[in-house]
Amino acid sequence: MRRAMTMTALIAAVGLMTACGSGGGGDAEKERADKGTSTSSSEPASESQDKTYEVTLEVGGEGESSVYYNLDTNRSEQVTLPWKKSDSLTLTSTQRKVGTIVSVVPGPVKLSDGRLGAAPCSITVDGKKVVEDPGGVDGKHLCEYTIH
Repeated sequence: MRRAMTMTALIAAVGLMTACGSGGGGDAEKERADKGTSTSSSEPASESQDKTYEVTLEVGGEGESSVYYNLDTNRSEQVTLPWKKSDSLTLTSTQRKVGTIVSVVPGPVKLSDGRLGAAPCSITVDGKKVVEDPGGVDGKHLCEYTIH
C-alpha cells in the first residue's frame, strides 16, 4: 500500500511538472519570446529599475553651527554657514515604492534681533527645490523629504 502511494505521488509530480511547461514552451510563450516580451513582471521597465537622484541639502545663515543630516547616512557635523552638501542617491525599485527619507536639521544661529533661532534650510532633488524652512524661533526647524 505504501509503495503504491509513493508511486502515485511520483507520477502526480511528473504530471504537474509537465503541465507547468518545465522545459517545453507553448506557442504563446514562443511568440512572447520572439517579440522580446515577458510575463515575469507586471511592472513597467522604468519602475523596476534602479533610479539615481541628485540631492542637495543646504543650511543658511552666518557663523558656526551644528548640522544633523540624513542623506546617504546619518551624520552630525560642526560647520561654517552657509553650508551645502550634495550626493547622488540610487534607489532600487523596492526602495522607491516605500520611499527613502532625506533630511537636515540645522542648529541654532544668532538671528538679526539678537536671539538664537534655527538656521534656514532647504532640500533640492534633481534641481528642483522640494522643501524650504525659513528657520527662526517659530516653526518646525527641520527640512525633510521622502524620495520615491
